[in-house]
Amino acid sequence: MTDLVALAAEIKVWGRALGFADIRITDVDLSHREEAFQAWLDKGYHGEMDYMASHGTKRVRPAELVPGTIRIITARMPYLPHVQGDWRAIETARSQDSRAGVVSMYARGRDYHKVLRSRLQQLATQIQAAIGEFGYRVFTDSAPVKEVALAEKAGLGWRGKHTLLLNRDGGSMFFLGELFTDLPLPVDSPVKAQCGQCTACIDVCPTQAIVAPYEVDARRCISYLTIELKGPIPENLRPLIGNRIYGCDDCQLYCPWNKFAHVGTLPDFDVRHGLDKQSLVQLFAWDEATFLKKTEGSPIRRIGHLRWLRNVAVGLGNAAARCYGDEQITTALLRHIDHPSELVKEHVVWALAQHGLSHAGKR
Repeated sequence: MTDLVALAAEIKVWGRALGFADIRITDVDLSHREEAFQAWLDKGYHGEMDYMASHGTKRVRPAELVPGTIRIITARMPYLPHVQGDWRAIETARSQDSRAGVVSMYARGRDYHKVLRSRLQQLATQIQAAIGEFGYRVFTDSAPVKEVALAEKAGLGWRGKHTLLLNRDGGSMFFLGELFTDLPLPVDSPVKAQCGQCTACIDVCPTQAIVAPYEVDARRCISYLTIELKGPIPENLRPLIGNRIYGCDDCQLYCPWNKFAHVGTLPDFDVRHGLDKQSLVQLFAWDEATFLKKTEGSPIRRIGHLRWLRNVAVGLGNAAARCYGDEQITTALLRHIDHPSELVKEHVVWALAQHGLSHAGKR
């Protein structure tokens, strides 16, 4: 075991050199999470995310996903972009600007899947150089893996009431990744949960998607509605989305632990294409070619141009409360009134109605 203890310590050092804030190790037993996960599925809280249920028990039984796995090396990497000033104050002000198009902070830079997968592969290569061939497989939010449960068990943090992982020294503004392995490494211990009586994330959720502590109804979550949902956004939820057009950071923005959130260690997560400053009108003007160009290498591209327009149209409709009669907004909407996509057109018509306009642009 002495060599394995030393190897585990080396892996953590190598991981930090690769840009990870922390590396921990756990076994594969998630039996304590199986019942709650099945109950969540039974309630239908996963919505259209059929992949959450389609893999059966593999999500809570890692050794079924990758036979031979006995340990999981879990890693976290901070992603806050570099900004001048208090990032929380800046984001709060932007969320209150009806004309601004708010993209979740994690999605303003390079696609984290590619970044973390590459870094974890480098870590595996370094381990292999030290000990020779071993069995492993790398994951980053790309397979039926219960990332938060594994990270929590490994001691990377605790599961917050918003269901995201929280870390005492780093808040929740970080990505998670895993390296499944057949190495019998020593495991780390979990840490104590530190949420206490705080309900900030529950109270601030615009759609009240956090239906109970540690339980989210994804069908109400703005991240689900703007990213995962393929069809029309339910009309009763549209006004609650505000100007959030890709994801939502509110439950993290108001979490007290995020005063400790770290700026990303890699430049990959710095903002691209001014996505922290663009207006809804500017973003609505992106044609498909522009959308594909501006989202190259970005997680945003996965929703496609039509859902992008759907989301921005909802934001423009919600701007009516503070920008009623704004000609730039109404002109932008009217340009898409005859869009060939019924999905886009439905949301444009709804947005115009919020500004007191008919299909023809008449009040």
